[in-house]
Amino acid sequence: MIFSDVIIIGGGPAGSSCAWKLRQNNIECLILDKQKFPRTKLCAGWITLQVINDLKIDVEDYPLSLMKFNKFHIHLYNKELKINVQQYAIRRHEFDHWLLKRCGVAVQTHEVKNIKKDGEYYVLDDQYYCNYLVAAGGTHCPVFRTFFRQINPRAKKSLIVTLEEEFPYNYQDGNCHLWFFHNKLPGYSWYVPKGNGYLNIGIGCYAGKLKAIKDNIKNQWKLFVQELEQRSLVINYHDNARGYIYYIRDSIDKVQIDKVYLIGDAAGLATKDMGEGIGPAVLSGLLAAEAIITGKPLSLRSVKKYSFPLYQTRIKLLIKYLFNM
Repeated sequence: MIFSDVIIIGGGPAGSSCAWKLRQNNIECLILDKQKFPRTKLCAGWITLQVINDLKIDVEDYPLSLMKFNKFHIHLYNKELKINVQQYAIRRHEFDHWLLKRCGVAVQTHEVKNIKKDGEYYVLDDQYYCNYLVAAGGTHCPVFRTFFRQINPRAKKSLIVTLEEEFPYNYQDGNCHLWFFHNKLPGYSWYVPKGNGYLNIGIGCYAGKLKAIKDNIKNQWKLFVQELEQRSLVINYHDNARGYIYYIRDSIDKVQIDKVYLIGDAAGLATKDMGEGIGPAVLSGLLAAEAIITGKPLSLRSVKKYSFPLYQTRIKLLIKYLFNM
């Protein structure tokens, strides 16, 4: 069997951020991911200044596509609002791979299926064992399933369903557009231009609320594409959208059991207003590493519940009111 002091399940931003900090402190770790990087990752794909600062990224030296947005164009009930922001659009298959390489730890392609405690060690598929185990494998993380599902059951009301696609496109409008509650969608839709001639379009919403109004995500997708075409934002679009699910931030009762740590989407940390997952994933990964380094209990209370800062409270409160959160 292969031993590492720390094994991290999942090589996305949560896992790679944790590994990056552990390596800086000379702690041995190994990342296991079921997919080989670079890999396709569905995501609107923008990062905040906090992510830039937390990961000490020099935007001038970032070698891949990066597109800065100073405003969000928000469409709400036939009105358009412009909100000042400082966000960067990234392509997840590039960004995640770059973070993984930068952390400088060993990575192996392996889908973990069975985890057990054997004395002081955690044993994975009778092939790997470790002292510390970090759950960074996203919504379907096997570590969450094994250790946390019974004590941290996910709330059905927090389930988000999405459809989206990222594709090469010669877009003419380089602004980021967001539609809230368009066609009664209990969520929002997005149009996110990216560097090197790529575009990401998508919709995300509360699954339970969509079902309650007797609608479905595929119908909402058709209506959204019609809106894009009417605005000439996308012309002659050939549908190849794919979907995924994740959970919006709810109560987090327990994120550590013995030497097992729960972070990122495995912990359900996406923000309540925008469903932003990258920032919470990065910070939770760094906090887990700090807990391992210091021996102190892991707390994720400092991970923000909302993406919008205080000066954008009006939008945050409106979303909170309409979602009854």
